[in-house]
Parts: sequence; structure tokens; C-alpha cells
Amino acid sequence: MNALLGPVAALLFATSAWGSLFLVGKPLLATLDPVWFTTLRYVLATLLLAALVQFFGQRPWHKLRRHGWRLTLLGLAGYGCFSVLVFWGLARSLPSHGSVIMATMPFTTLLLRWALDGQRPSAAALAGAGVALLGVAVVANVFGAAGAEREAGAAMLLGDLVTLAGTLGWVLYTRGAASLPDHSPLEYTALTAVAATPWLVFGATAATLLGALPAPGSNAVASLLPPLLYIAAVPTVLAALAYNFGVRRLGPAAGTLFLNMVPVSVLTVHALQGQMPDAAELSGAALVALALGFNAWAGRRAAPVHPGASGQREGAGGHRAGAVGAAQCPH
Repeated sequence: MNALLGPVAALLFATSAWGSLFLVGKPLLATLDPVWFTTLRYVLATLLLAALVQFFGQRPWHKLRRHGWRLTLLGLAGYGCFSVLVFWGLARSLPSHGSVIMATMPFTTLLLRWALDGQRPSAAALAGAGVALLGVAVVANVFGAAGAEREAGAAMLLGDLVTLAGTLGWVLYTRGAASLPDHSPLEYTALTAVAATPWLVFGATAATLLGALPAPGSNAVASLLPPLLYIAAVPTVLAALAYNFGVRRLGPAAGTLFLNMVPVSVLTVHALQGQMPDAAELSGAALVALALGFNAWAGRRAAPVHPGASGQREGAGGHRAGAVGAAQCPH
């Protein structure tokens, strides 16, 4: 029992921290454009990641020089595309919606592998994906809005669809981990950030100089520094490390189940603030939770876990637990 306490606590911390990302990040979007929000977030996070990989990595800067362009492109997909689109969608929707969509990423991964690699998911996995997407549609109130409510919901639905599209960037990013097997989860996370962040700064600066983005004022950035530091340190860096630790100990199926805590934590905080979740949010989150639980159960029955070549636990498809853990942690 004591052996389970640490990994379970790590997974609970990680998924709750990701829920807080939506709650803390939403107000910042009233001042910061999603591009500048993403850029500042990863400038701060990269400083911490660079220090960690310097102390705990194995020749990380040699790996950065050797795989620089690949790490850059993967980092731009995972950090740039994912964060910009997700927070563009969040600016037009609700934190509860974004958190539920994040929980569907295991199914997005399965469908993308089918499209790109020809690896057809099992019937059980497809059924789970269908239930999860139904849950997202219910949360977005696709079926229940009418009149003025439908018009207001259309803008929110657009935000939710953009958020869902943004998750594809994270799925592509995590697929790339398999192409760099000599990178530990920390090295992959840190080196992609180090490689991509200068391009995020360049892109945001160039777009601002060309008039495409509003320039963030220095006073505004200074006033937002405490929540930005929290976002960079806790849900971006510490939660990812905690999730990888938990998944390495308990396996990817358990990690998938704990993704349910992302929307649960958001809905719980809203309830404590006096904003009770509506029936659509509760029903949709329950459908996604049901799909995740069913998928984890079906995957465990279909493919027993066994030691891989590196001594790490493997599940269906031969993915290392560490890589799967990284694939499902939304930095």
C-alpha cells in the first residue's frame, strides 16, 4: 500500500495542476494574446527545464546539437501549436470545456495513429473514442441550445473546436518521442522547449512588429508575473514530471484513468466558488470518464504489460510507459 501512495499522489497532483492551468490561465487571456501568453509561459518554463536537464540529463547539450531541427519542429508542434490553439479556444470558451477536451487526448492519439500509421484501433477503442467525443459534444451543449442561447453557444463551440484541434499538436509532439529513444522524458521535455522557445519569441515579436498582435505592456506583464510563474513551474514543469513518475510506477492505463481528474478538479473548484456545474458539463464529463475507464480496462485485458528491452513497462503497441506518460501530459 505504501508503495502505491507516492505514485497515486503524484498522479493526483499532476492532473489537478493541469486543471488549475485552465482556471489560472483564463483571466490572463483578457490581457495577453494567446501567442504572447504561450511565449512568456515557455520562456519561464524553459529556464527551469534547462536547469533540471543540466543537473539530471546525460549529455543533454550534445543531444540538442545532434537533433536540433527535429527537437525544434516537435517543440513548435507541442508547445507552440498546442498552447496557442488551446488558449485561443479557452479565451472564447470555459475552463470546464477545455479540461474535458484535454481528457480525450488518448483517443485522439489512437485515431491519429490509425490515420498516419495504419494501426487500426480495436472495436473497443473506437467505441470509447465515440463515447468520449459524445461527451465533448454534450459539454459544448451542441444538442440543447436554442435561439439566443444557440447564437452565444456558437462562439463557444468554435473555441472548443479550436481547442480540440490544438490537441493534435500535442499528439504529434508525443509521437516524436519514439524517434528519439535515447532521450529520457526529462531530456525530451526540456530539449524540445530549449529548441523551440527562441522561435516562439521570434514569431511573437515579428507578429507584433507587423501589427498582427497587440504588444503586451511591461506593466501588464509585471502584474501578471505571479500567475505566469505559477503556470510555468507547476502545471507546465512539475506536473509533467510527477505524471511521468506516476505512470512509470503504475503503468499507462492508470495514467489514462487519472486524466479524469483534470475536468473533475476544474468543476470542483468552480463549485467551491459558487459556480455549480450545469447538467451538460456533468453529463459530458461523466461520458468522457466512462470512455477513459472502459478504454483502460479493455486495453489491459487485450495486452498484458511485460518488461521491455530497456526494463520499462510496456503496454499495447509496444510504447514504453514513460513515453506514453509524456504523450498524455498536457504541458
